[in-house]
Amino acid sequence: MRHRSALPKELGQTFALSDAADLGVSRWRQDSADLARPFPGVRSIEVPLSFRAVAECYSRRIRGGHRFCGVTAARIWGLPVPWRWTADEPLEVAVPEDSAPPSIRGVRGRRLRHDRGALMRVAGLPVLDPIATLFTLAPRLTPVQAAVVVDALITSSDHYPGLDPRRPLATLPEIARDIASWERFEGIATIRAAQDWARAGVDSPKETETRLLIVGAGMPEPVVQYEVRDRGYKVATVDLAYPQWKIAMEYEGDGHRTDRDQWREDIRRQRALEELGWTVIRLTQVDLGRGRASFLARLERLLTARSGR
Repeated sequence: MRHRSALPKELGQTFALSDAADLGVSRWRQDSADLARPFPGVRSIEVPLSFRAVAECYSRRIRGGHRFCGVTAARIWGLPVPWRWTADEPLEVAVPEDSAPPSIRGVRGRRLRHDRGALMRVAGLPVLDPIATLFTLAPRLTPVQAAVVVDALITSSDHYPGLDPRRPLATLPEIARDIASWERFEGIATIRAAQDWARAGVDSPKETETRLLIVGAGMPEPVVQYEVRDRGYKVATVDLAYPQWKIAMEYEGDGHRTDRDQWREDIRRQRALEELGWTVIRLTQVDLGRGRASFLARLERLLTARSGR
């Protein structure tokens, strides 16, 4: 068996053929069977099996102002998009308007005017700025899905998993400014609706979904992240609340079920709230899906009883 020569450490796990040649790696070694070929002109020590790995592979061939956009950029920023990543999802790449978009398998290219979106880097990957990412993602979103993304852009919360730590990534005035600057683009009506529905201080995507589900059913909009106090002391901060009627709603993700300390804290908080006359509705994904009718009916009955509507 013929042993293959070791590659220069400077190349890392993924590299462009041009970089390998600059370091003296022979063409024979570049084309050896132990290296994966995820994209033309790119080699990898291992076959890329995750979104991040695929994006990093393609980034080795990006040149001349090309940058990730759309759903690819949203995933890089850690924004909550409504689709799970699959290996056949194409990477979305924006190029300057005087350049030819890439036409290779696994990549979807589009031209973008030079004044639409700044080039930024996230963990080394070239990507559109967060607001331009939202705009290039807009054609694929419903207004509610777009509101979930906008709430993530403007939040300072630490509870969004995977979201870039430079929070907030944008503000509502900045989004409004860029809408005016872009003037027209596909999905602009969706973004304008989402802008109206967005609220500062949201703590999770499910919080946004719950709030908009309630409003869409014709009920009053609950307050986001309401702080309950008693005799000057903080008792709890609840996800959504009707303070005037002492109704609180808390979304319970899997972490609330599997984390023992979190589970105990949830029970303590609920008892403290109930002692002050609050009713706490604890929600799961079922209540936002197949059980939404039951949840909305229960909330409607409670609002009627408390408010006399």
